[in-house]
Amino acid sequence: MSTRSDAAAGAGPARPEPVTPTLLRAWPLPGGGSGKDDRGSVLVIGGARMTPGAALLAGVAALRSGAGRLTLAVAESAAVHLAVALPEAGVLALPETSSGSVEGAAAAEAAASAAGSADAVLIGPGLDDKDQATALLRGLLGTPGGSKAPAVILDAFALGSLPDLAGELDPWRGRLILTPNVTEAGILLGRDADLLDRDIPELAEKYGAVVTCQGVIARPAGDAGSEASLWEITTGHGGLGTSGSGDVLSGTIAGLRARGTTDAQATCWGTHLHASAGDRLASRLGSLGYLARDLTEELPPLMMELGS
Repeated sequence: MSTRSDAAAGAGPARPEPVTPTLLRAWPLPGGGSGKDDRGSVLVIGGARMTPGAALLAGVAALRSGAGRLTLAVAESAAVHLAVALPEAGVLALPETSSGSVEGAAAAEAAASAAGSADAVLIGPGLDDKDQATALLRGLLGTPGGSKAPAVILDAFALGSLPDLAGELDPWRGRLILTPNVTEAGILLGRDADLLDRDIPELAEKYGAVVTCQGVIARPAGDAGSEASLWEITTGHGGLGTSGSGDVLSGTIAGLRARGTTDAQATCWGTHLHASAGDRLASRLGSLGYLARDLTEELPPLMMELGS
């Protein structure tokens, strides 16, 4: 599935293509295969001592969106608790600082093997120290890719580290997905992000990544000559602005990406599913007060309705 932006054709600002059920049905997700190994594996790296729930939410979303296997790599003090809370996942205990943050360089070394064998690596949910996050990313960037290179999805504190690593990101270009909010998009751009249909494509080109932000999704021009593309979500509710909602979004995208989608397909599908789940909950429970964990239970029926 491909779309063409006016900006890529030199005709001024891009006009986003709406992400509708019709578009998604014409862009179907991979099937379930014969078992969990056919649906790919996700590694979530995050979960500091004070914020293990973020990694948990992302991991549940990855499984609910169809990933076959899940590993949570979290601070050592949170590992056993998460293993009990989510028995469907493998759990890797990472070195942590005295304050309970994931210890960057040591954690990168501990997670390197798991990252190399995953289909999608999500970094960020529950990280709580920018300097340690930067060291973690730098360590993972230096890890040999092996026979296959996983997709890399960055969220939360991992996003704030990217400006410091701007000259080191070549190993991840072309397989990177970013899920910033508006504030984080401004940090990545080095200025306020206001005009999302202009700023998000700029962000995608700057970091060589597919980007989703506030319902706008941008794909940069590819090395093989593919044009830049721009989409917008046509659904969603204000109640999505609740604690943990972004972790569910990034986990959903990681799960879809592990199943064998492209970066853009996983991001368009994941952003639509996340927004539609919010609409479902708002109509059933009320416009405010539903929880991020509730979003994950809406993902399988929404995918079934869309034929995937």
